[in-house]
Amino acid sequence: MYRIVSKEQFSPEVFSMEIEAPMIARERKAGQFVIIQKGGDFNERVPLTIADADEEKGTITIVFQRVGASTYLLAEMNVGDYIENVLGPLGSPTHIENFGRVVCVGGGIGVAPLFPIAQALKNAGNDVKIIIGARTKDLIIEEAKMRTIDPDLTIITDDGSYGLKGVVTEPLKALLEKGDVDQVVAIGPGIMMKFCTKTAAEFNTPIIVSLNTIMIDGTGMCGGCRVSVGGETKFVCVDGPEFDGHLVDWDNMLMRQRTYKDQEAEANHRCRLEGAGR
Repeated sequence: MYRIVSKEQFSPEVFSMEIEAPMIARERKAGQFVIIQKGGDFNERVPLTIADADEEKGTITIVFQRVGASTYLLAEMNVGDYIENVLGPLGSPTHIENFGRVVCVGGGIGVAPLFPIAQALKNAGNDVKIIIGARTKDLIIEEAKMRTIDPDLTIITDDGSYGLKGVVTEPLKALLEKGDVDQVVAIGPGIMMKFCTKTAAEFNTPIIVSLNTIMIDGTGMCGGCRVSVGGETKFVCVDGPEFDGHLVDWDNMLMRQRTYKDQEAEANHRCRLEGAGR
């Protein structure tokens, strides 16, 4: 059992939880994730990237968005409640070295798992520039934490309600045009990462992306998270979640990612109706 020690609501649909998990906190590395089972009558397995960890406190932090029934019910839990199962750390850690100048791009809740990666890159001696974006001001998260790495980070919103108006590929292209970027890291919605990759390709710049696919067991057994990378089938849970963005078959990945979108929305709606009737 894993106790929730703190909870924060970033926006109407986005939450952060700090959970007691001392062994995971000690062993995790940037880029890895956990699989959570709330417990009780609802035991769907939910993969969530570790957004932060505190070895001394023995805690990890997760950030998630209410999408389907599982994340809706997880968001209903409070400080002091216990999550039945937290499995991890899973996945391959981010490859960290001194590349030189690195641009880290985060979109939506992808900003949360980007933080430990940007932090590790900074600690390795890289000059780290950060771009974070969202649809609107209320959906910008982790700004203060990101400023500890890049005080001059770029914030951009679709509607211009905060920072620049536009999409993250615009400031990314501006930095790439200067010609001194050695590596790009992008985490966010699949479509965002696809176009960050296209932008990096214009300048022959390497880019690493973190894929968020359908996932069940997290150990490579079920094949639900399979993606095509460089013409080969890879499993995000064990071969990833990070891959060379230039090699990802984005159209196939995005198509598979939408497989249960309608069912997730229906389950979320049902949970809301049941909650309102209590």
